Amino acid sequence: MAATDHIPSAAPSNNWLANQPYLLLSLTALFWAGNAVIGRAVAGHIPPVTLAFIRWGGAFLIVLPFSWRYLVQDWPVIRRHFGIMVLISIAGIGAFNTLQYLALERTGALNILLLQSAGPLFVAIWSLALLGIPLTLKQGIGLCVSLFGVLAILLKGDLSALAAIRFNDGDLLFILALAIFGFYSVMALKRPAIDGMSFLAFTFGCGAIVQIPLVVWEMKVRPMMQIDLPNLLALAYVMVFPSTLAYLFFNRGVQLIGANRAAPIFHLIPAFGSIMAIVFLGEQLHMFHLVGYALVLTGVVIAARAPKAPVAEGEQAAPPS
Repeated sequence: MAATDHIPSAAPSNNWLANQPYLLLSLTALFWAGNAVIGRAVAGHIPPVTLAFIRWGGAFLIVLPFSWRYLVQDWPVIRRHFGIMVLISIAGIGAFNTLQYLALERTGALNILLLQSAGPLFVAIWSLALLGIPLTLKQGIGLCVSLFGVLAILLKGDLSALAAIRFNDGDLLFILALAIFGFYSVMALKRPAIDGMSFLAFTFGCGAIVQIPLVVWEMKVRPMMQIDLPNLLALAYVMVFPSTLAYLFFNRGVQLIGANRAAPIFHLIPAFGSIMAIVFLGEQLHMFHLVGYALVLTGVVIAARAPKAPVAEGEQAAPPS
């Protein structure tokens, strides 16, 4: 990578929201929690690869008018780093989401939410393997506290329920999906220094393109999606919120504070999922919910706090602009 292609810190923005990493990451968790709910709701109605392809193809069309001039401007840089851009697109867009939707057809919501909390572990492993960045003691403590909060919510305060959980092929698929997304989270920091809109447009479009052969295969072996209002509303949601907005927010959040400090966002996803169940499904609020939410938020604050002493240059992952 040429030195001129890399900017060592996140470029400042005049937009207030663009400089609020924890708000951006919290909204990302909210949108992704909704994606899990929608994905489970449409399982059996929209084939998983078709859902992923329409999601990212639609998201690409949404961002293209806003990103076209940046794509033209950044294309020489993208072309020089075409291999890593395609790899990032396949990992974070093509593979992760297709595997997630396949998993949602094969396992229960409790299992998916529980496994979601393992996301920061994969980010930490990939950060160490690819960037040489170890998980700090404070981050490790924060992740553990958040994990206890997630378990309190999912197990309803009853640890004996943990022994009753049985993992199936859907759970294994989702573990693989989380490992791939951890890889994407870290590799996104090694992308060339291009505008964020260029990055979104390229990864969305490339991620959709690589799914075309799978879509063709799926159309031959499974019934096609029915065109009805519930399916269209589900597609509209996944194209806009967990795709266009969530990835824009997530990438900016990681750019501002780094992958390890952003990783606890995974623990907010099951917390938001529980809130959605209370609000939309009429489930009752219990003390274990309150205790769980308090632990999750405490863990996020502990793990996401910046180190007191400045980190020497060369010891810190330098996020691209």
